[in-house]
Amino acid sequence: MTERQTTKNKSLPTQAQVVIIGGGVIGCSVAYHLTKLGWRDVLLLERTQLTAGTTWHAAGLVVSGTFTSAVMSDMSKYTRELFQRLGEETGQDTGFRRIGYLEVASSEEWVEGFRRAADFGRYNGHVIEELSPSEIKKLWPLLKTDDLLAGFFCPDDARVNPVDATMALAKGARMGGALIFEDTRVTAIKQKRGRVTGVITDRGEIEAEYVVNCGGMWARELGKMAGVNVPLHAAEHYYLITEPIDGMHRDLPIVDDPARFAYYREEVGGLMIGLFEPVAAPWGQAGIPETFSFGEISPDWDRMMPHLERAMERIPVAETAGVHKFFCGPESFTPDLEPLMGEAPELKNYYVAAGFNSLGILLGGGAGQVMAQWIVDGLPPIDAIDVDIARMSPFQNNPKYLRDRTVELLGLTFAQGYFNLQNETARNARRSAFHERMAEAGAYFGAYAGWEYPYWFAPEGVEPKVEYTWGRQNWFEYAAAEHRAAREGVILMDYSVMGKVLVQGRDAEKVLNRICANNVAVPVGRCVYTQWLNERGRIEADLTVTRLAEDQYLILSGDATITTVQTWLKRNIPPDAHAFVTDITSAYSVLNIQGPKSRDLLSRVTSADMSNVAFPFLTTQEIDIGYALVRALRVTYVGELGWELYIPTEFSLHVFDTLVEAGKEVGLVFAGLQALDTLRLEKAYRDYGNDVDNLDTPLEVGLTRFVDFDKPGGFIGKEALLLQKQAGVKHRLVQFLLQDPEPLLYHNEIIYRDGEIVGRILAGGYGHTLGASVGLGYVENEDGVTADYIRSGDYEIMVAGVRYPAKASLRPMYDPKLKRVRS
Repeated sequence: MTERQTTKNKSLPTQAQVVIIGGGVIGCSVAYHLTKLGWRDVLLLERTQLTAGTTWHAAGLVVSGTFTSAVMSDMSKYTRELFQRLGEETGQDTGFRRIGYLEVASSEEWVEGFRRAADFGRYNGHVIEELSPSEIKKLWPLLKTDDLLAGFFCPDDARVNPVDATMALAKGARMGGALIFEDTRVTAIKQKRGRVTGVITDRGEIEAEYVVNCGGMWARELGKMAGVNVPLHAAEHYYLITEPIDGMHRDLPIVDDPARFAYYREEVGGLMIGLFEPVAAPWGQAGIPETFSFGEISPDWDRMMPHLERAMERIPVAETAGVHKFFCGPESFTPDLEPLMGEAPELKNYYVAAGFNSLGILLGGGAGQVMAQWIVDGLPPIDAIDVDIARMSPFQNNPKYLRDRTVELLGLTFAQGYFNLQNETARNARRSAFHERMAEAGAYFGAYAGWEYPYWFAPEGVEPKVEYTWGRQNWFEYAAAEHRAAREGVILMDYSVMGKVLVQGRDAEKVLNRICANNVAVPVGRCVYTQWLNERGRIEADLTVTRLAEDQYLILSGDATITTVQTWLKRNIPPDAHAFVTDITSAYSVLNIQGPKSRDLLSRVTSADMSNVAFPFLTTQEIDIGYALVRALRVTYVGELGWELYIPTEFSLHVFDTLVEAGKEVGLVFAGLQALDTLRLEKAYRDYGNDVDNLDTPLEVGLTRFVDFDKPGGFIGKEALLLQKQAGVKHRLVQFLLQDPEPLLYHNEIIYRDGEIVGRILAGGYGHTLGASVGLGYVENEDGVTADYIRSGDYEIMVAGVRYPAKASLRPMYDPKLKRVRS
């Protein structure tokens, strides 16, 4: 009797500690890893059979060498190591075969992109070899190499049989005590007082402390059952398998040719050609059929032939080989091409692990390990900012948005990793009140949390578009002029993307002072920069808290973190506290006026006294501009004198026009968020999500001065921070400036101290005032990182395989004493 028949005839348990929904590679991996952490009461439910959704038709690639995300790199590396040993552990072979992975570069742009990725991959412990065209030809004789410039080979990478690998995880989970029930469909999610309490199935109800949605293509529908947004959408995904070809053998490495949106590997003596076409076909818009099991989609030969023909040019013998199978099956994709992982902000103890963007096999082991630890600890064991489901906004679960965005997602999986690469679909809907004015002024718009924001401004007569390159892009000098205007004159930025949360109630101060590491028991009108920490002392949020009244505070954060901020707030407000949270993001537009002439400009449009004495740094006042009343905060994220203006939405254009008219007399310049980033990097201001994440503590990232250890009542995470303060830190965030003005820092460039690798750049840009590329990066040392350690070393930073001397500093290299900010 098969395992499926056995469980089909068994009685379904009426309770479990954890119910996992979905029997693909992710669900089985979560179950396996929970048992490895000692949890035995684990129940996995699969609607039909294990692997029947998308796992069964995966290509089985287990590659990891050239990820540019540390999280993805680590999860894929762990997956490779797990699948290598899992067969011996469980007695179920995974089909693991180490054959290597080769990415080929047919242009200088691809060579530089791969070199940058290879630097980072080696830093993460991967073996990556750069090959010449002749070496590529020797490794893969059937490849056309006359147009190639280089290849990047990861010899440790491998392939597995996706069904066998999943069955090995399932067997390992059962060996650890987990139960797996196939032919069991979940029809509803049970909850009470904001916490999940179980599931209802077509075979009965199950009480559960935790529920994990590993539903793959069905994850969005499973989320809707619980009131949880799980934004993903399926798309057609194709591969072709030829008849056997002379010269093909199972030890040939997997090949990626991203310029042709294709990958290649051997399959039963023939060639598999996988396609990630740049214009894809969404599938399942009306929902994924419940009966879809081991299903296929009828292939669209006419649409796909041009992509196939281009892919076959890389291996010309494929053009004359017989076709064994042209397969089309669905894969699910998320709006930003990152997985959806973690606890749902809408429902306590409801976890999600879905949306792996066709990378479920190669991330499956690592994703299961991460999720299991996350569930057990209640906190993520990784830098979760890019994968945490809480990053998503509710509107991103809109079906039309998902369908339209999915069109470009397959192709973007093979795109260059440019730091400023923008989506082109599902755009131009979430716009600030100033959008049209900014467009008329020549703005090039990027997208952030769905918001259209000005990134930079093109001069009159120049079309605002990006010409992507690893070198200086076409807008470089435009943004440099905006940067200089902030340092020398006055700029106006559309800052409406800021998330705005109001906390009100007689217990607002008490509640917030427990959540905030800094002291927010301040006079009305004071603005406090602070971090929110978890019990481990690690940073959950980085924001400002401004006291508007005795019982009212305004919290300002980036809009991409607004859901996380509200969730953390609500879950840390005691049930009996008189404190209430309201998202007021859409109620106010925001203009950011910065620069040494900002006081001059604002004094021309308001009757308020904007002097240093009357309006000091880190305070707020309500001021008049034109006919409007505006909340002005004297804060800066660029390192200059300046104010942020919070404008009731209906007065937005009136205030804007008033400022612009007055600005003609002082040389007002429009600036975008590209300038904001380079300005803040010169000042070494931190950016949560880029150079600071949820694994950092304030001590490690140079924010200790914003922690009040002595305030009455303490704060969440205080005890952990005191222990770290006593023990010392093993890594610190440091500012770096290249000594050569030509190379460009973006992200993940490797830092050397006295010839030894000590860390990586987390965020970089060009310091137009400092005269070279500037970046923030970690310096790590197991014996501790002190100020003397930082000062005593000689530093280099590797950019695309070349090391350049750099200066390191723990103090901001621009205006370290805040003289300009406080002027």
